[in-house]
Amino acid sequence: MLTQGESEGLQTLGIVVVLCSSLKLLHYLGLIDLSDDKIEDDLEMTMVCHRPEGLEQLEAQTNFTKRELQVLYRGFKNECPSGVVNEETFKQIYAQFFPHGDASTYAHYLFNAFDTTQTGSVKFEDFVTALSILLRGTVHEKLRWTFNLYDINKDGYINKEEMMDIVKAIYDMMGKYTYPVLKEDTPRQHVDVFFQKMDKNKDGIVTLDEFLESCQEDDNIMRSLQLFQNVM
Repeated sequence: MLTQGESEGLQTLGIVVVLCSSLKLLHYLGLIDLSDDKIEDDLEMTMVCHRPEGLEQLEAQTNFTKRELQVLYRGFKNECPSGVVNEETFKQIYAQFFPHGDASTYAHYLFNAFDTTQTGSVKFEDFVTALSILLRGTVHEKLRWTFNLYDINKDGYINKEEMMDIVKAIYDMMGKYTYPVLKEDTPRQHVDVFFQKMDKNKDGIVTLDEFLESCQEDDNIMRSLQLFQNVM
């Protein structure tokens, strides 16, 4: 059985990993150390010659400034010259950051969450829209995005099988070098704790409203949503 402290930590793990994942992408694109007083950044700004159509529209639709969008696009194009990211690239990125585990399954689920149009590729517009939510969105926006990640079959609900798949993918990605060492049945216990807390009417599924209500009642989850608010 999980102790109370372990169960509280496990309830927050999925939220934190989602937010950390967005930082991994920023770091991969070389954008995590941006600061307004760097002369070289301003110089590089003038060298951005290829832009996605509707930059002004993206500025209106996201929480990024025009300057930030330009710098994000510069990094995106440097690493992804074709202008799109496919699932295999996602898997390669997370394999680099989690060398002691198997990140391929989690990368698959995360890619599907970014690929909102289910085209098999993530465009710059998809990328910045998701980052805008995860880094600067409201609490509700962040939680809705996270709910969508866990709702693998996109039927509007989270069932135990879906939660088990995501949680197991997270543990596989973290690898054996975790502390304390996780027992083999820990993912199942995590899922049981999750549903006991979030499935308000005990019907075996978690709706978006139940998910939002339960997360907002959890101080650990609410604190985790603020961890990366000012990374850019």
